[in-house]
Amino acid sequence: MSTENVSTANKSGVSAKSKTSAGEYLTFVLGEEQYGLEILKVQEIRGYDAVTQIANTPDFIKGVVNLRGKIVPIVDLRIKFHLGKVEYDEFTVVIILNLNGRVVGIVVDGVSDVMALKEEQIRDVPSLVSNIDTKYIVGLASVEEQMFILVDIEQLMGSEEMALIDSVAVH
Repeated sequence: MSTENVSTANKSGVSAKSKTSAGEYLTFVLGEEQYGLEILKVQEIRGYDAVTQIANTPDFIKGVVNLRGKIVPIVDLRIKFHLGKVEYDEFTVVIILNLNGRVVGIVVDGVSDVMALKEEQIRDVPSLVSNIDTKYIVGLASVEEQMFILVDIEQLMGSEEMALIDSVAVH
């Protein structure tokens, strides 16, 4: 029920910059950086298991897994963000997301925490930040001495990449 409300809110035409707001975020690690995404988009968190690779897909699409009868594409954000050498260890996890009815998994180095962020903890993104395209970043959160990059996961997984992911899941 709550995901329907989220979907409706996201279709209202509100821009990514103006929908950054207080709420709960799942924080995770990619390389040396801490990231966060809206907890309402998270379906579950799993350990990294072997995936079935699909030929002729971009490197960042690791393949697919069968999750309770549903074929779920798996995207490695470390490869997508060009974070150098990718190693899988006991801390590597897959965050299963539900993005407007589409289920997709993202591979990250580790999950940190769920944080309740207040409006005053979230800042706009400076023009020169990080090595990922700032159109995927909705803000920077500051908690005590730590900085978190808040990612608009729907924007990141959207457009032509989602079409690629959909084609992987169908075939």
